[in-house]
Amino acid sequence: MIQFLLRLSKALSAQFGPNCEVVIHDLQSNNPDSSIVAIENGHVSGRKVGDGPSHVVLEALNSDGAVEDRLSYLAKTADGKTLKSTTVYIRDEDQAPIGIFSINYDITLMLAMEENLRQFTATAAETLEDSPAPITQNVSDLLDELIEQSVKRVGKPVALMTKEEKVKAIGFLNDTGAFLITKSGGKVCKYFGISKYTLYSYIEEAKNGKE
Repeated sequence: MIQFLLRLSKALSAQFGPNCEVVIHDLQSNNPDSSIVAIENGHVSGRKVGDGPSHVVLEALNSDGAVEDRLSYLAKTADGKTLKSTTVYIRDEDQAPIGIFSINYDITLMLAMEENLRQFTATAAETLEDSPAPITQNVSDLLDELIEQSVKRVGKPVALMTKEEKVKAIGFLNDTGAFLITKSGGKVCKYFGISKYTLYSYIEEAKNGKE
């Protein structure tokens, strides 16, 4: 399987050129912070073999297998590129996800050209309805991004959050798999100004609130 995927990734990147990044993630790795085992045209997202997981990888690791392939969605890189992405889960005989085969095509220049054409023809400009999912280069950046999203979910800075609002933010981080990242607990505790005991308490409270 892995040999076929490696050949397929090389074929796709050759067929569609340097703007087409193809990534293979190993979900069975002993080190989930370093999930990329193969990548073609890594300059698209700035990643390399041995780099950490993306949002979709954490989702798969935290899902108990209940994940579906995602086709033709938008993603963004740290330097502002817009990518058209597809994520296909590699499954074992029991249909549990054991890897990810991902294609990310840089459409940044195409979008700019499209906007210029819209302005030239004076038609109503269409907007991109979906908010692009960020693609980070390392797990530290990914954790920062998830923490920022948790704060946006609450809608106010940490200094103004009530206990219930912190529980909501912590629950979001737990649901997205943030605590699968090595040493994430300490960073989250420091950010929200809570102890590790309180963190575990908030996680349990968030879980119980969904039951």
